Amino acid sequence: MIDRYNREINYLRVSITDRCNLRCSYCMPKEGVSLIGHDDILRYEEILRIVRIAAGIGISKVRITGGEPLVRRGACDFIASLSSTEGLNDISLTTNGILLEPFAAKLFAAGVKRINISLDSLNAEKYAQITGGGDLNAVIAGIAEVHRIGFSPIKINIVAIKGFNEDEIMDFAELSLRKPYQVRFIELMDVGRPALDHSSRYLSNTIIRELIGSHYRLERANGIRTKMDGPAEMYRIAGGAGEIGFISPLSQQFCDSCNRLRLTANGHLRVCLLSDEDVDLREPLRNGCSDADLAELIKRAIAKKPIQHALACDEGHHIKKCMKDMSSIGG
Repeated sequence: MIDRYNREINYLRVSITDRCNLRCSYCMPKEGVSLIGHDDILRYEEILRIVRIAAGIGISKVRITGGEPLVRRGACDFIASLSSTEGLNDISLTTNGILLEPFAAKLFAAGVKRINISLDSLNAEKYAQITGGGDLNAVIAGIAEVHRIGFSPIKINIVAIKGFNEDEIMDFAELSLRKPYQVRFIELMDVGRPALDHSSRYLSNTIIRELIGSHYRLERANGIRTKMDGPAEMYRIAGGAGEIGFISPLSQQFCDSCNRLRLTANGHLRVCLLSDEDVDLREPLRNGCSDADLAELIKRAIAKKPIQHALACDEGHHIKKCMKDMSSIGG
């Protein structure tokens, strides 16, 4: 599928729940979120049908997200069913890692080989603070378990936040010295209501890369960015076992190569993380639409994909067009 700006759209992020077992301060508002009703969440068989049709018109890569996907009952069985979808050649999962250790073997058996783990601090007290009481030890155990089992790559995602974890940048970077992990720094984005409290805490990846470069010699990993890297610019500390990635939607916008769509847990297909523009698939699906009708709706969504996102950075002050909370979008 080629959009009107000549980008190949082949990647679908699928949120299977808006529930989460953490309350990260930049993701959820202080007063909490109004969760989507049980009947409004897509059933697994509905998601499988959407993915099957999307795969038939060009989607080849699916990432399972939430909320926290592992809190939804039957997630591993669903992923196993998803793995048999004709046309899919890559299924991955994003998790906060709290439940990862007990689920790791089942996920691997279900067909997930690549995994992203969100981890914004290596300090137990700070981690509990930003996540609303999360257990850092559970996440560390989960990372160790997926490494033992053989997941690859293992991507550790850090949202860089000024005044919170900027003093841990080198600690995170040095994880890639000892283990074959992809340690990826992500610029803080103003998405939804919680972002209003964090708009002054943006930290550019340019600064992070320069800091790491002042301590170690950074080399381009494999010379160029690969499709599996996605929007990350990949580097390696000379002699290190892993890699360091920089995802910079504000300081180095990468919209010209965006290849993704997002299916929310309540069945809306979003064409850009940072825009509230979407196409409702749930209602047509439940009203008996044909496969051809559903394929046409997906194509209609792609036709709405903008040339670039509407989030700008001006000396740390952001102009945002997305008011949905990250937990309801699926990241």
